[in-house]
Amino acid sequence: MDINSSLWKKVKHNLYSSRVYLKEFLLFNLFILIFIILLENRITILVPLVIIILILSLIYFFQIGKKRNAEVEDIKKIIGGIRKNELKDSSEIKLGKYLQNLEDEIKEMFIKNKTDIEYLKKLERIRTEFLGNVSHELRNPIFAIQGYIETLHDGAIDDPKVNKHFLEKANEHTINLSNLLNDLIDISMIESGEMRLSYRYFEVNEFLQAIVNHLKSLSDEKHLELIYHPCRANLKLFGDKYKLKQALDNLITNAIKYTETGKVEVLVEEDKKFGRIIVRDTGIGIPDEDLSRIFERFYRVDKARSREVGGTGLGLAIVKHIVEAHGSKISVKSKIGEGSEFSFTLKK
Repeated sequence: MDINSSLWKKVKHNLYSSRVYLKEFLLFNLFILIFIILLENRITILVPLVIIILILSLIYFFQIGKKRNAEVEDIKKIIGGIRKNELKDSSEIKLGKYLQNLEDEIKEMFIKNKTDIEYLKKLERIRTEFLGNVSHELRNPIFAIQGYIETLHDGAIDDPKVNKHFLEKANEHTINLSNLLNDLIDISMIESGEMRLSYRYFEVNEFLQAIVNHLKSLSDEKHLELIYHPCRANLKLFGDKYKLKQALDNLITNAIKYTETGKVEVLVEEDKKFGRIIVRDTGIGIPDEDLSRIFERFYRVDKARSREVGGTGLGLAIVKHIVEAHGSKISVKSKIGEGSEFSFTLKK
């Protein structure tokens, strides 16, 4: 912390406040009172008395100045320790009894400073991990595309048994790469505050049925039931339905990917003020130890399986941000081997 900062101004204010000098001020006035009384009654001892009082006053105020200087040095030492990150705990900050308010303020500043530093370190770790994950996720499709193209260039383009297959595979990886870049752009805009939402009331049945119909082909490929249970007719909820569609696309697609048999259901539970949209599946489930981390960017419960089923690893992170932008919170319940349920509420 800079010694000329606002904290130092508070230090000086406390040092020179009336509270700090109250005792000294009262004692000095007591000396003056004694002087006046003696002056009125015994004029003959005026000169020696004045000399004594002056000497005592000089000694007393010298001691006061010395005490103030010692307190200032203590404060400088504490602030220097905070600046150099030498103090481990706020209990190490101790000032004189007349500077209790200042001590409390410095302790509060120390705790905030420590919290900010820890938060910045955490952000740095997240940033480093994020960059590493992005590099890894980009490298995989790029290397795969490069490999297919090189193979085709080396002669496979003339082999009708493999050329079309290699082109299809290269095309799949370009689509994955495009999806990853789009998700990276989305999450960057969301986290930087550039995402703009347009809130409107929308008709729930029509909205959810359209999403389910759009994703029906994915469930049919895996011979799964994708079911939408209609809610009350004309029920309307408040939100940005285009961003909510993106969130629900991710939730339903994930449910289909991680469900081998059974069904995926979409439904709405209604109360007086809110409607809860639920996506429920009979899939493989999520271990308890992973539930708190599944909304982190690129976090994968089963890395090998996640690679196999595809996806960018950003879907649930995007869902979380979109839902929180609506003043809600994404909830998840899951049991291994039985399935998972994701849900969030919207205002009516």
